[in-house]
Amino acid sequence: MKVLLIGDIVGKVGRRVLSNVVFKIIDQMKIDFSIANCENAAGGFGITRETANEIFSCGINVLTSGNHIWDKKETLQFINEENRILRPANYPDGVPGMGSGIFETNTGIKIGILNLVGRVFMDSLDCPFKVADREIAKLKSTIPDSGKIIIIDMHAEATSEKIAMGWYLDGKVSAVIGTHTHVQTADEKILPGGTAYITDAGMTGPSNSVIGIKKEMALYKFLTKMPKKFEMAGGEGQFNGVVIDIDESSGLTKGIKRLQLTG
Repeated sequence: MKVLLIGDIVGKVGRRVLSNVVFKIIDQMKIDFSIANCENAAGGFGITRETANEIFSCGINVLTSGNHIWDKKETLQFINEENRILRPANYPDGVPGMGSGIFETNTGIKIGILNLVGRVFMDSLDCPFKVADREIAKLKSTIPDSGKIIIIDMHAEATSEKIAMGWYLDGKVSAVIGTHTHVQTADEKILPGGTAYITDAGMTGPSNSVIGIKKEMALYKFLTKMPKKFEMAGGEGQFNGVVIDIDESSGLTKGIKRLQLTG
């Protein structure tokens, strides 16, 4: 089966690009299930119910997130009602929402999705490695007969932390896909144990920007070190993501392909 994972959707441009290209990708590449990271989808910071519904209407099955998940206050009100949106599982106990879940394709195949956030250069949350062990065991025990397909969104800043997670989970999950930096890496591979890996799936958003932000604003801050409220760039857009080809019987991955498109 083929799973599409789309890199961080950034703002209005990212949502526009998504709607322009994703149906064609799903059709041409015979995608069975689609996942997108949504933490920058609403104005570049967070997710709202309206923007989530807009993304779901594009054929996306599940939304993962990261450190910006709480940037829109309304998320606290609706995330418990929408189990298709995941927040990182290594937030403390009692935080709204879910960090992992079991979902089903149109053909009845069950897929476990786990969202983690890193700790290097980011807020210090629970250990993502220990949380991964806990959540993977929970997913597999919930659907023991068909719980072999598990995909991880590892939302982290440090390349080393993402690579370490890939090696830590090699052979235990179908894929470890990095998100957060908004820059797609060219290190996609199948690890020896059969787990697909890429350090970052990239960004679906404004291409003429600094990771989605207006160039002038980012340059001003770098040059002056003065505070500046960021705004999302407009104009041309890019679509970044990966397609993973998974063996349904073993849950291991046969292939991974990067996508870089304009929209």
